[in-house]
Amino acid sequence: MTRPKVSATDWWATYFDAHYLLEYQPIFSFARDREEVARLMDILALPSGSRILDVPCGQGRHAHLLAEAGFRVDGLDYSRHLIDLAKARGTGPTLKYTRGDMRKLPGSWSGRFDAVVNLFTSFGFFTDPADDALVMRELARVLAPGGTLVWHGGSRDGVMARFLERDWWKTDDGTMIGHERAFDPLSGVLTINTAWEGPSGSGAREHRIRLYTATRLAELCLDAGLVVEETYDGFRDRPLTRRSGEMLLVARKRELPRRRRAR
Repeated sequence: MTRPKVSATDWWATYFDAHYLLEYQPIFSFARDREEVARLMDILALPSGSRILDVPCGQGRHAHLLAEAGFRVDGLDYSRHLIDLAKARGTGPTLKYTRGDMRKLPGSWSGRFDAVVNLFTSFGFFTDPADDALVMRELARVLAPGGTLVWHGGSRDGVMARFLERDWWKTDDGTMIGHERAFDPLSGVLTINTAWEGPSGSGAREHRIRLYTATRLAELCLDAGLVVEETYDGFRDRPLTRRSGEMLLVARKRELPRRRRAR
């Protein structure tokens, strides 16, 4: 497989920087991270020492805590800034970080992981929807037979049921952040325009995410050899509904067929 191309118009190639962390600072909290990792551990029900891949891992919010809990964890992210922050938080024999593109995970990882987690709406970034299908195949490839994928992100049904065109909030340093959103029902792409003004200056930029229904995501999983077994209303322990703004899907990689013994 050739290396995936990254163009100057790919917003995700430069978006995840220091300003991204400032923009979403009110959402990032240590207490929330611990709650989400506890929920992941409950869903996965894996023994200590199991291998988990967090992709994309961002600044290591979940990967670090999973390693602390006794798992062998790899994190992969394209953002050099976030990977550097994750490494600065701490690495070791059971926690490693790699900079890379989730459309082409390392070849040596085939069948390596007992679980893969894709969290915090970290899917649907690419201009070509075929790249999303490629990502799903890569996630399936690196799972061991019988391994589990936990996918968490926005639910197209729920987001559209309660569509919020604009909102704003203030960060701890006094920066005012504003979001204005538009949705294209044909492509399924949500466009978010961000504007900010604060002590460090002002500016604006845009990012885009392709939203999926649970049905379409389950189809992508199935095409990659993964079967969705459970669906939840985000990290909450309750069923997914059409008004759920977030969804968490649990998919299992098909076991390899057993060979018949020769008589």
